[in-house]
Amino acid sequence: MGNTERKILAVDDSDIILHVLTAFLRGQYKLTSTDSGKIALTLLKKLRPDLFILDIDMPEMSGFELALKIRASGQTAPIIFLTGNSTEESIIKALQVGASDFIAKPICKEKLLERIARFF
Repeated sequence: MGNTERKILAVDDSDIILHVLTAFLRGQYKLTSTDSGKIALTLLKKLRPDLFILDIDMPEMSGFELALKIRASGQTAPIIFLTGNSTEESIIKALQVGASDFIAKPICKEKLLERIARFF
């Protein structure tokens, strides 16, 4: 399967971050993005993502809560967390809820592509 057929679901409450992810991943992966954890959960079965990119700090549902619900739904695809708060505590919690990796904001295109490539 070529990378352009790999599906990524990105969830972040920041339109700017979603725009950056779209720009960085355009032409390389099939990106679906939303600013809502609830919407992300409704997309799961239809989309069957190959990888998730989740913001940790979101108002309606945190990335941690969303990751737990993703795993509870039977999804096993890698989860990469985005965070502006990469404390040891948040990293440990991310791993506990099923994260495969995390990236600190601001996002560097090369680092993002490198981290995603690890899973494909």
